Amino acid sequence: MVKINGEEKNVVGKTVAEYLTESGYDIKRVAVEINGDILPKAHYENTFLQDGDNVEVVSFVGGG
Repeated sequence: MVKINGEEKNVVGKTVAEYLTESGYDIKRVAVEINGDILPKAHYENTFLQDGDNVEVVSFVGGG
């Protein structure tokens, strides 16, 4: 299991990009942290979620 934003999810083996797309996130408007480290967007396609990972996904919201 992978803990994402405090919630356990069964997404082991998926890439970060797959998870974000399937979950409805706009990849251009999020930041991802895995186990305390910010993941560069260039790595979303080839970083696989592993059992025990702790992931935080933060969405950016524009406004004025």
